[in-house]
Amino acid sequence: MSIVDKVKQMLGQSPDKAKHGMEKAGDKIDEHTGGKYADKIDKAQDKAGDHIDRNNEGGQGGGSGSRPGGDEPGGGQPA
Repeated sequence: MSIVDKVKQMLGQSPDKAKHGMEKAGDKIDEHTGGKYADKIDKAQDKAGDHIDRNNEGGQGGGSGSRPGGDEPGGGQPA
């Protein structure tokens, strides 16, 4: 099991904690950058939160196969 699979599994087990941790991490980055990238960080937090919510609604529990074509970039097609 890869590290990415482990993270997906942990996120699926406690989505509220994952979202809270993501918010704290974004706040910390804003603090260290003086808010220079706040808009980009907020967008990333929103997208990640949406992804967590989507996976949690389907009862997937953060399992693999959440992207069409598998988890390989390019839909699992050879380059």
